[in-house]
Amino acid sequence: MSDPYDVVRFDELDRVPVGETGLEWRPIRRRLGIRAFGTNAYTSSHVGGEVVEEHTEERLGHEEMYAVVRGHATFHLGDGDVDAPAGTLVFIRDPALKRRATALEADTLVLAVGGKPGEPFTASPWESWFAVTPLVREGRYDEAIAEMNADADEHGDHPGWLYNRARFEALAGRNDDAIADVARAIEIDDWFRGIAREDDHFASLRDDERFSAVLERPST
Repeated sequence: MSDPYDVVRFDELDRVPVGETGLEWRPIRRRLGIRAFGTNAYTSSHVGGEVVEEHTEERLGHEEMYAVVRGHATFHLGDGDVDAPAGTLVFIRDPALKRRATALEADTLVLAVGGKPGEPFTASPWESWFAVTPLVREGRYDEAIAEMNADADEHGDHPGWLYNRARFEALAGRNDDAIADVARAIEIDDWFRGIAREDDHFASLRDDERFSAVLERPST
């Protein structure tokens, strides 16, 4: 029988650099195996860097609550800014609202909790490609793909998961796999067609007629 509870301190969480703006993902849900709700923490590599990446939840329909656990942040919400010292809670009920937060002090840490109202929680597939970001940055593409494949049973037919695996497959020279995954992602959600046309991850596929056919195939 597994232990009835786990204890972990924020500074014991992995520190995974993601993006180009200093954002560091501190996995909580994945680390603890939480199945009831989404939650993660974020720090920044430097003052002025992001502790919440710019995004909306429009495609997922999530509500989000952020808690500034330590340090000091500014939340950029739509066209306005919110000062958020330690102890501040920011709840965003509108999934379409653009949000971002930056660190005003070193060691600022923000806890995020979110989910879609009225629906059972399902783990977000973005955690799979966030988790392998360090491997991708080091050019260890096959290892990144293998780690993503460990989540295939859970996320294997999610278009975002397929699309990001395709990116790494293209970088690894696994063109057949990349084209198949892009095709399936677009089949599920045509939104990925436009992104794929401009995505530099697929530079090696631009002269492949099969890839061009996938991008130009009429949506159903």
